[in-house]
Amino acid sequence: MSTLKNKVQLIGNLGNDPEIITLDSGNKLAKFNIATNETYKNKQGERVTDTQWHNVVAWGKTADIIEAYVTKGKEVAVEGKLTSRSYEDKEGQKRFITEVVCNEILMLGGK
Repeated sequence: MSTLKNKVQLIGNLGNDPEIITLDSGNKLAKFNIATNETYKNKQGERVTDTQWHNVVAWGKTADIIEAYVTKGKEVAVEGKLTSRSYEDKEGQKRFITEVVCNEILMLGGK
């Protein structure tokens, strides 16, 4: 059960093409967003779709696969863990971000 402590699985569509960054070490980083949709009926009986956006990052061979095969609009399943970090923006304001660190990706849908 210890492997289930911080595990995320999402299925969604990419909102834009992945950003690929090659570091000085030669290691690659892929950054992208995916949208997940949940549909429900409100009190009036109307169908409502709630879209959530998730920041995803991937390293190494996973980033290589993303660079080669994943583009805007593609449906993917990602598995990884949640991480949170903070940074200072250009104005010196402290910002916080939560990301899914992807260790596995599966391309879904047709060609």
